[in-house]
Amino acid sequence: MYHIALKTVLIIFSVLLIGGCSTKSEQEYEKPALYWYQKMMRSVAAGNLEKADDYFTSLESEHVGSPLIPEAMLILVQAHMDGEEYLLANFYLDEYLKRYGTSKNRDFVEFMKIKASFFGLKSPQRNQELIEQTLQKAKRYIRNFPESEFRPMVETIEVRLEMTRYLMNEKIASLYERRDKPKAARIYRDRNAASWIEKENMVPPSKSWLGRLFE
Repeated sequence: MYHIALKTVLIIFSVLLIGGCSTKSEQEYEKPALYWYQKMMRSVAAGNLEKADDYFTSLESEHVGSPLIPEAMLILVQAHMDGEEYLLANFYLDEYLKRYGTSKNRDFVEFMKIKASFFGLKSPQRNQELIEQTLQKAKRYIRNFPESEFRPMVETIEVRLEMTRYLMNEKIASLYERRDKPKAARIYRDRNAASWIEKENMVPPSKSWLGRLFE
């Protein structure tokens, strides 16, 4: 009798538990697009970007054609940039460009991608390839969008990257000279000799190697 009663209690408890989980799951599915958008916005405001990404995924999955999606993507781009999560910002920018890129907004999206890459350079000496890639993107942008309102900002980024590359070459050349490797040092000196930047007009940053260039 005791075993039968215990078994009955366990069955009832299991049913209630499953029912409770089902109810909770049902509450988080098949919601209006505005519901997910507002949830995402609250999470962004609270600084919980991981949750904001989850709510955006729900918005995107349940409402593929919603006009809120492109706006939500740009909000997440800025939120991730503010949170110094530049790879995620670039991910959303790539997706936005693929889905909603037009001749009217392409210069803005490409500018944001360059900006995200630029601010993602926290340690220039360990990101030489990324510096070169971002510099080439900036040069290409200036060629492709000569009339863009964002061109002056891209030109500023280009100059800062050129300065970064110049100072980095100087640092590497000096290191090779201290190690008595003049041929290797000459390679980096020659690179700077071909640059339009003049060393005499530059003031090296006084704190964390090249850090001031990125403020």
